Amino acid sequence: QVQLVESGGGLVQAGGSLRLSCAASGRTFSTYRMGWFRRAPGKEREFVAAISRSGDSTYYADSVKGRFTISRDNAKNTVWLQMNSLKPEDAAVYYCAAGPPIGTSMMASNYAYWGQGTQVTVSS
Repeated sequence: QVQLVESGGGLVQAGGSLRLSCAASGRTFSTYRMGWFRRAPGKEREFVAAISRSGDSTYYADSVKGRFTISRDNAKNTVWLQMNSLKPEDAAVYYCAAGPPIGTSMMASNYAYWGQGTQVTVSS
């Protein structure tokens, strides 16, 4: 069992930056692939970024590539999402997720554990 708690969301102007954090409980953090997803009002949940268990491999949605960076520290049981050059269309609730490294990292169904989410609002 893994519990995930996100933090770092807030209100930022377009072009600004935010850094989301996801703290995980338990001693098995390093065995999970970690991902970030988001859901905007009226839209489906969508994949944002993922990182392999070791942190050596990262994956991004095309919409955030070059602007967002996912990273992790297994010693701290934490994964981060650095978001730069934010756009109004990035506004959403952002969720951290953990799952076994099975299947594509882009599918929400491949993640077993989810956080409660943190709100990101981007003003234009």
